[in-house]
Amino acid sequence: MSAYFIAQYKVNDAALYGEYAQGAGATVAASGGELISFDIAAETIEGEAPGPQTVVIKFESVEAAKAWYNSDAYQAVVGKRLAATDGYSVISQSMNMG
Repeated sequence: MSAYFIAQYKVNDAALYGEYAQGAGATVAASGGELISFDIAAETIEGEAPGPQTVVIKFESVEAAKAWYNSDAYQAVVGKRLAATDGYSVISQSMNMG
């Protein structure tokens, strides 16, 4: 069952975030992930979002998403995103409705 890494945040340090972005992309591809959406100005229509930047990455399973997130390669860069932004991320499974 597919799983999605979804992050939404506000970028506070563009330079540091740029360093993160340069390193993170290759880790997604190496782990079999697919960038579904990258939006720097997502519109919030309910509730209060931490910021307008939204990222959605698809993996083949929750296990694959967690393996990517916990990989040495991603852990080497994720700290830059966490330091450069305010927000949150989740891993969400898709549901088979049929």
